[in-house]
Amino acid sequence: METWRVIATALLAAAGLPLVLVVMAKVRDRTRSSGQVALGGVVTLTLLAVVGVLTLTVLPGAVSWALVAAVAAAVSVMLLAG
Repeated sequence: METWRVIATALLAAAGLPLVLVVMAKVRDRTRSSGQVALGGVVTLTLLAVVGVLTLTVLPGAVSWALVAAVAAAVSVMLLAG
């Protein structure tokens, strides 16, 4: 496994875990339903895991780094706007 893939996946996970928490908080604010909060967290975490596995295995470098940048930007915007 190439080193850049491991680094990109680690950065994706580091940016993605706060994204899961922010999504769960936004769902809680909108619905006030613990079931919906759990569902939002599971869906976000599953998508993060799938993208992480794809980054580790098959995605080209440009796509992988673009995903890392997009997740980091999304987390930054959500945290600053929230």
